[in-house]
Amino acid sequence: MLPILYQDEVLVAVNKPSGLLVHRSPIDRHETRFALQEVRDMLGRYVYPVHRIDKPTSGVLLFALDEENARRMTQAFRSHEVEKHYLAVVRGYTSQSGRIDHPLKQMLDTKAQKEKGITKEVQEAVTFYQRLATVELPYAVGRYATARYSLVRLMPKSGRKHQLRRHMKHIHHHIVGDTKHGRGEHNRFFREQYGMYRLLLHASEMHFRHPLSKQMIHIEAPLDETFSHIVRTFGWNEIELGMKN
Repeated sequence: MLPILYQDEVLVAVNKPSGLLVHRSPIDRHETRFALQEVRDMLGRYVYPVHRIDKPTSGVLLFALDEENARRMTQAFRSHEVEKHYLAVVRGYTSQSGRIDHPLKQMLDTKAQKEKGITKEVQEAVTFYQRLATVELPYAVGRYATARYSLVRLMPKSGRKHQLRRHMKHIHHHIVGDTKHGRGEHNRFFREQYGMYRLLLHASEMHFRHPLSKQMIHIEAPLDETFSHIVRTFGWNEIELGMKN
């Protein structure tokens, strides 16, 4: 069962594990497990997705319990009224904080879309980041004698496909474990040294105004054991970083 982070009469949020699709997708036809169906089975009722996070990303996933509030929350996401925070481990030492304003070309999901001539439009995309901690390891990864990594908080102000992964690649601080936009030598190092096979990207917090009460709702998702193990191994204090385990 998926851990429930928040539930009321119109909304439910769960902590999605890395590797679980939100719903059926033509690009993952072999998958048989989906967060949408699991939440429906858990609650014994229909639920409506209002946003999505990538399959390899873990963390806060929000659903509505009826069509009207699904429409309201979907619009809130589209209007950038929902604040989302992510935690990621990236290669190198990032700046203390920064703003990535880099438009992204739309990614098409299927071959059918491409064959229909759907254009890959360039879309505005903005991400803010804050460095929380760093570590330097006595291992040669790539051309350097030591390996440096940063733990960062990422705050997207738009919702483009793979935005955080593509933006961190753009500033040469690839997210560890990213097999599509990352760096293979760092992914291999984490697999061999730490047995880490997941993308180190986690949707840790979500803040939004409730569609009915209009009160501010704050939802937090604790790290899974794999991500927590990396944090502990690198000597990063979870309490000081504002994380729960």
